[in-house]
Amino acid sequence: MTLSSTEIMALAPDASSAKSAQGLVKLAQWSALAYDEKTKSTARLVVKKVVDDLMKKLDEPMRSAVTGALDKSQRNMRPKHSEIDWNKTIKTNLKHYQEEYKTIIPQTLYGYGRKIRKPQREVILCIDQSGSMANSVVYSSIFGAVMASLPSVATRLVVFDTAVVDLTDKLSDPVDVLFGVQLGGGTDINKALSYCQSQIREPKNTIMVLISDLYESGVEAGLFKRAQEMVESGVQLITLLALSDEARPSYDKDLANKLAYLGVPSFACSPDLFPILMACAIKREDINQWAATQGIITTRGQNQ
Repeated sequence: MTLSSTEIMALAPDASSAKSAQGLVKLAQWSALAYDEKTKSTARLVVKKVVDDLMKKLDEPMRSAVTGALDKSQRNMRPKHSEIDWNKTIKTNLKHYQEEYKTIIPQTLYGYGRKIRKPQREVILCIDQSGSMANSVVYSSIFGAVMASLPSVATRLVVFDTAVVDLTDKLSDPVDVLFGVQLGGGTDINKALSYCQSQIREPKNTIMVLISDLYESGVEAGLFKRAQEMVESGVQLITLLALSDEARPSYDKDLANKLAYLGVPSFACSPDLFPILMACAIKREDINQWAATQGIITTRGQNQ
């Protein structure tokens, strides 16, 4: 169905709210059906304004959480002056305060890791683009863009329904990501995991976040097998049933339980908590334990 320019732009008021993620993605989709370039351009400006507003809110928390976690994961005990973690060094050496000199003479120096040129972590965001996941698509594109701008993180963004599309080359602009999404269709998680698995270079340094309600229309046994292979190879696999501010979403509880049996936690996460979640994953902390401290309910594992 081809929409007129007027019909497409009528979507703009609904999409102009950051809360209307589905309207935002649909506007990006449907503007491609407009006949004239002016309508397409105007639609893009509407989408860009909403994305820019979200970026202002989410960029700094994500950037600070990830870079801080990477620094702390690379601590060294013989730091150069520029690498010293002064807060930790002072706190640990308070017992060495010298009254005579009115100062602390540290016995042990604590430092952040030395800067490494190659990425320290590989992050794959694998996003279900079925209609119910619109909010997750919007937030994932923004968080993905922030992480992609950090040289210490190699970020890949993949969306899927029954087909798999790699949008990593569009991560420099989350608006381009949204214009590349096609909401709706079936869900072949097995195919998506197969593709993502083929892109992993260093399993032990890879964090893969599968964002899906887990309603699989593909081969569930294949999905489970690939998830197991990734976990056994050292990949840190996390399932987010939703990345949004919505209430606990509908999801396939049976499949979530089977993944939990492998040690893959499944839960919904708000955009405000996502940066902290990624920081915990980077530091290789227990995700289930972290979720419990946040009052988040994760699935309980059971054998398949």
